[in-house]
Amino acid sequence: MFEFLWRLFKRGQAESLLGLDPLRTRLIVGLGNPGPEYADTRHNLGFRCVEELARRDGGTWRDHRHDLDSLIARIEAENDLTVVLARPQTFMNRSGTAVRALIERLGIEPGQCLVVYDDMDLPFGALRLRERGSPGTHNGMRSIVATLSTDDIPRLRIGISQASPGEATSHVLSEFAPEERQAVDALIARGANAALAWAINGAAVAMNRYNKT
Repeated sequence: MFEFLWRLFKRGQAESLLGLDPLRTRLIVGLGNPGPEYADTRHNLGFRCVEELARRDGGTWRDHRHDLDSLIARIEAENDLTVVLARPQTFMNRSGTAVRALIERLGIEPGQCLVVYDDMDLPFGALRLRERGSPGTHNGMRSIVATLSTDDIPRLRIGISQASPGEATSHVLSEFAPEERQAVDALIARGANAALAWAINGAAVAMNRYNKT
């Protein structure tokens, strides 16, 4: 009986991405590290943005670690679009494996995938959306660009401020101070808004609206 229920559960998980029209599908991938010890760190702002989008729409997270190395939720957006939200479970420096699997499963182009992540090279609270470009110093984005063999991948960078010299790792893996948390919640909300604007209205509109903030 248990084996039957397990097969049924796995089949339901696998079918959660079936039947989507690639032309009407957008993928938003939030980068982070899996595990409760990383949940509130600066490096997990990407996770928190897609979690916010799922929360708003009542999207249910499904475990696709067995086939896509990710947790996945679906939401329906304006313009008859389905937005697939993903949190790779591969750890940051292997994010490319999960992103490639997701793109291939959905049958979409890299330009239909937005990657959301923290960035030390931006001041705290800044948002920068770009359609392509160098991955910079971010290990997750470096993994994605290398795995897909292209830098034509839209990305939303969320500023977390520069680390002190020699302290980059401890900075990104640190939690926000209590006095920062209200500002962080507002930043996550703006990041989620920018990502959804990209999916619905396109990159040009989203960049014009949110790159100034």
